[in-house]
Amino acid sequence: MIKKAVIPAAGLGTSFLPATKAQPKEMLPIIDIPTIQYVVQECVDSGIEDILIITGKGKRSIEDHFDRNLELEERIREREDEFWYNELRHIDSMANIHFVRQKEPNGLGDALYQARFHCG
Repeated sequence: MIKKAVIPAAGLGTSFLPATKAQPKEMLPIIDIPTIQYVVQECVDSGIEDILIITGKGKRSIEDHFDRNLELEERIREREDEFWYNELRHIDSMANIHFVRQKEPNGLGDALYQARFHCG
C-alpha cells in the first residue's frame, strides 16, 4: 500500500497573477480553507501517512500553515472556543508533513528530483 506522497508546490503561480504576487496559489482559499489543505486531506483520506511538500521562494506560508502555532492555540483556548482549537490541532496533526525547498524554479522534473531522498 502507498504510504508516501509528494506534492509539488514550488511554482511561480503566474496564471493567477496578481492574486499570487504576495500569496502562494496553494494558499488561496476555497471558501475558508487553503487549497493545499484540501490536497493534504485527500492524501490522508487515501491512507497516506507521510507527505513531502516541495516549496520554493515565497512559499513559507505553506510551511507555517501546517506548523503548530502555540500562541494562537493559547489565545483560542483562553476564549474557550473548542471548535477552532480542535480545527487548529487537526491541521498540524493530519500527517507527517515534511518540506523541501526547490532553490530555483527549474520545472516539475527538478521539483520531483528534490524528493529522491524522501521517497527512498
